Amino acid sequence: MTTSDQAKRILVTGGTGLVGSAIKHVIENEPDRDKRNEEYFFISSKDCDLRNREETEVLFKKHQPTHVIHLAALVGGLFRNLSRNLDFFRENMEINDNVLSVAYQTGVKKVISCLSTCIFPDKTTYPIDETMVHSGPPHDSNFGYSYAKRMIDVLNRGYFVQHGVQYTSIIPTNVYGPDDNFNIEDGHVLPGLIHKCYLAKQNNTPLIIWGSGKPLRQFIYSYDLAKLYLWVLREYDSIEPIILSVGEEDEVSIKQAAEAVVKAMNFTGEIKYDTTRADGQFKKTASNAKLRRYLPDFQFTPFEEAIQYTCDWFVKNYDRARK
Repeated sequence: MTTSDQAKRILVTGGTGLVGSAIKHVIENEPDRDKRNEEYFFISSKDCDLRNREETEVLFKKHQPTHVIHLAALVGGLFRNLSRNLDFFRENMEINDNVLSVAYQTGVKKVISCLSTCIFPDKTTYPIDETMVHSGPPHDSNFGYSYAKRMIDVLNRGYFVQHGVQYTSIIPTNVYGPDDNFNIEDGHVLPGLIHKCYLAKQNNTPLIIWGSGKPLRQFIYSYDLAKLYLWVLREYDSIEPIILSVGEEDEVSIKQAAEAVVKAMNFTGEIKYDTTRADGQFKKTASNAKLRRYLPDFQFTPFEEAIQYTCDWFVKNYDRARK
């Protein structure tokens, strides 16, 4: 039996969140699922506090993973980051160091961690690419989270240089989809818009959009990201990070994203922009050229189609959705 034929035991930290739920959905619907020699363990914060070294060791001893998809993190939207930069740095550093250290200690072959485009320098040229992760300070609004995520790349390099193990990372652009965190204060822009639009429609009140609507973002549908994450797990053999994103031509403004949500939710009320709220970083356009060299034919779900599916999911699952 070759190494590739041996059973993979895959531990997914943050396994019940947006990306973890999407990975589970994609795996369950793969046509060749029964032929793959893979067993998955989806872990949430209720199962283990990854900030605690002893709990992390117990978790790895219990499941004995050969591979880890590391999604767990302390996350939040712009305004939560602004008020808790130190917490975001310290807690994410604890989580990441524990996961990678215990993975090495227990002989895990591959760890794929999830970074974010917010780690890139605030003052830079566009499009940003994988070579620019450490090229300058990140945006002031979320420097704690950004530096903690950057340190995963440092750890990956350290484990490879010192111990020869292959840990890597992916960098998605703004992810959205079913099972997102739709909390208006702490969630990201799209789920926040969806929840606010839902409430405005229910209460017959105006839809208030924070900021000017002018900032630009690349949004990736969680089910598309899940497919790409599984490709990284199975096929990508470098410690160098890789951006998983739609193309530069698919960048949209917050205003365009809000209009797509309004259309999907069939909202006909008044729309107002609260320009007293901060816009955050104006743009962080990322290049997916490296991804396209590997997967030139990968088909991303059209934005409006994915928004419609996500809005329909939220309405149908309103009572149980995170909010």
